[in-house]
Formats: sequence, C-alpha cells, structure tokens
Amino acid sequence: MLAAIEFACVDLIGKHLNVPAYDLLGGRIRDSVPFASYLFFRNPGPGGAVPEVRTPEQLVEHARALKKEHGFSVHKLKGGVFPPSHELECYRALAEAFPGDRLRYDPNAVLSLDEGLRFGKAIEDLDNDYLEDPVLGLEGLRAVRERVNVPLATNTVVVNFEQLAANVLRRSADVVLLDTTFWGGIRPCIKAAGVCETFQLGLAVHSSGELGIQLATMLHLGAVLPNLTYAADAHYHHLSDDVIEGGKLPYENGRIAVPQGPGLGVSLDRDKVAEYAEHYREVGDYPYDRDPSRPGWYPIVPNERWADPDSPLIPIG
Repeated sequence: MLAAIEFACVDLIGKHLNVPAYDLLGGRIRDSVPFASYLFFRNPGPGGAVPEVRTPEQLVEHARALKKEHGFSVHKLKGGVFPPSHELECYRALAEAFPGDRLRYDPNAVLSLDEGLRFGKAIEDLDNDYLEDPVLGLEGLRAVRERVNVPLATNTVVVNFEQLAANVLRRSADVVLLDTTFWGGIRPCIKAAGVCETFQLGLAVHSSGELGIQLATMLHLGAVLPNLTYAADAHYHHLSDDVIEGGKLPYENGRIAVPQGPGLGVSLDRDKVAEYAEHYREVGDYPYDRDPSRPGWYPIVPNERWADPDSPLIPIG
C-alpha cells in the first residue's frame, strides 16, 4: 500500500534529519488535534466487561462516560445499524443530554434517499457538524444536500483527486474527510486540503481503526492544516492497548498532543507486536463487520426500517 510506504519514508527522513514529520510537511500550526467521541452501538462484551449500547439511555450514558474520561465536546454516532427512527431517537437524546456540544451522524450510506431526506430534515434544529454519507454516491448526496439544511460530508466517495474534482464541479458534499490511508499518505491529504481551501470545502480527518502509527500520521496531518475546522474522527479511545512504546497516547480535553520527536514521533514496541501477533494466531480475524454470535444475519427491506423500531440489527458490511 502506498500509504504505508509513505509513512515509513516520512518517518525515516525525519529521524535522519532529527526533525518532526510536521516540519517536513509545512510546519506545525497547532500543538494538539481535537477529536470526536465516535459512538458505536454494540452488544455486551463477555462477562459484561463492555456494556451494551442499544437504547437512547445506554448511548447517552456511554457518551457521558467518554466525555468525563477524555473531555469530548463533539459526538459522532456511527449508525446504519437500527431502523432510522430508533437512531434518530438516539441522536436527539445525545443533543438533549449535551447542550452546547456538536453532533455528527454517519449511517455508512445505507439509508434510502427517502430515509436520508427524512432523517436530515428531522435534525435540522440541532447543533450538527454535518450529516456524513447518509446515502450512497455523489448523486445521492447531492439530492439530499439540495433539500436538507445540514452540511453533507463524505469519506466514501471522495477519496482521490478525480472524485474531489467531480465534487468541486458538481457540489455534493460540503465537508471532505481526509484519510491518510485512503488518499495514499499524509502529503496527498495536504494537497487535497489545498484544493478544498480553494473551493471552500470543509475538512475533517477520518479514522481507519488506527493504532498508534497511523494515529501519529493523523496528528501530523492535523498539525499542519490551516483549514482544519472540524474535530477529527478516531476509534483510538475504544482500544485497550497499543503497539507503540509507552502505550496509548492520552487525550486531554478532547485533544491529543502532536508527537514532538523526530519523524512520526512514535516507535514500535516490538514485544507488544509479538504479543498481539500471537493473539491473532490464536483468535483469528477481528469481526469488524459481522457478528459471530448471530450467523446468517441479514438486513431487512429498507422501507421497513423506518417504520419498525423492533427490527433486528442491520449489518454494516
């Protein structure tokens, strides 16, 4: 993957010159990067170690615990799991529980156009950052954007310069989520950010289920972008451990400090890599988009999702 090669080269050059990566990328303009809470619906973990999150009350309690621990003031709900009516209830419960905080919703483009329009209209009165990929494709986003008074964002259909050009010529998304992996590295993201600035597109930094190495690339990207106006996404606070020396990077007031050391400013903990490589051999793939406890689960008909609040969970992949 080009991104992995670029990450390694930026890190090596920075270490050779004894300068942080951000100095190779234009210079640091912020010392830390803000992050959103990134909330997921989930089944309970083994033995109740991980609480269930399915109801509005459970979601609010989960967000409240993360806010207390990490200081988040922006909350992103990853949806596309329950019927839209239930997720709307959950989203509005977040708004009521955290007045003054910002919100964003991402159902992974599983909504129909009708559902996307209905959901978007139903949240226009809230403090939304944006509505992310409610429906599939640039044309679908454009159809929602024309009729809903909430900024539209995407990380699924603008992940290269050809797609960015298409969005400039025929505006579908107001905010582009830059991903250092999807775009092929940190430097292509900086180039894309310049295009976004020229054409008045908003920017955020997208998460790819990162460990510390990729998180460092996100932090160095966030450090150098003058037009980064939204909190970044990250799964990082959901991790129990990391494979970098010193363990997980800490949050403070909803932000993570940009590493100051040479290169990316982080180094692999070889013992941790060996430990988790062995763990992988023992347990196999991580079920990112499937539930091993319910084999054969399938989505229900889209039009039924809005009307039936008792519908089963809908897979996201």
